[in-house]
Amino acid sequence: MLDVKTHGEMAKAQKTALTIAGFDPTGGAGIQADLKVFHSYNVYGFSAATSITAQNSQGVKHVEGLSNKLVQRQLDVLLEDFTPDALKTGVLFGVPTVYTIYEVISTYKLKNLVIDPVLIASAGVELAAAGTVKAIKEMLMPCAAVITPNIPEAQIFTALSIKNLEDMKEAARRFIDFGVKAVVIKGGHLESTPIDVFYDGKDFVLFTSPRTQGEYHGTGCVFSAAITANLALEKPLTEAIGQAKTKVTNAIEGANNLRHKYTGMKFLAI
Repeated sequence: MLDVKTHGEMAKAQKTALTIAGFDPTGGAGIQADLKVFHSYNVYGFSAATSITAQNSQGVKHVEGLSNKLVQRQLDVLLEDFTPDALKTGVLFGVPTVYTIYEVISTYKLKNLVIDPVLIASAGVELAAAGTVKAIKEMLMPCAAVITPNIPEAQIFTALSIKNLEDMKEAARRFIDFGVKAVVIKGGHLESTPIDVFYDGKDFVLFTSPRTQGEYHGTGCVFSAAITANLALEKPLTEAIGQAKTKVTNAIEGANNLRHKYTGMKFLAI
């Protein structure tokens, strides 16, 4: 007999993920990129904005954080109705927003948190107010399944100068000391072959990929969103990271050189 499912049954079966991040008008990063990534995995995406940026292919020109009341209202209304299978954070902008997310995770018992600690835009614009790093360490890291800093972000959190693989491993140990369950430090800023270092307090796993010349918008967002989607799909963490690496590599290889007035920046093919 044919098993006919109702629309409600099919909708219930689909996995879901939530992104809490900044708004990027180019669509190449932030919540827009995250939602594209979720969709590519057939994971339904929810979103809550923490900040609005003014940016183009040349970088972030201006950023303003949304009021904490508005961030909290977005999340409370959404989570009263839905419970995502995984969630990620991007730009959090300030301490009140970090605290709100901590309270939301505790109240709604959310699981599979991925922290993408976006602190400074590539153009040098600060995306986190004073005290945000300390708040992420103390409140969000103990709630997280994994945190995905690049080397400059890892240096800010750990106060280490990271020049090589051994430095990355030492930084990873410090993240575990902060209370996070696992960390993957992205090695794109290394002068040598890019190596991402995963550590869960027990084992190190190294992920390598070829270096691609050029500037690409949104790689960190795509990477963390892909991990989030894979966790929503109940993939083991190291498998989720490996598949996210492949996702970013493929997105770079198919990157779009969109028509714009400037040159250089390419947008990922998500």
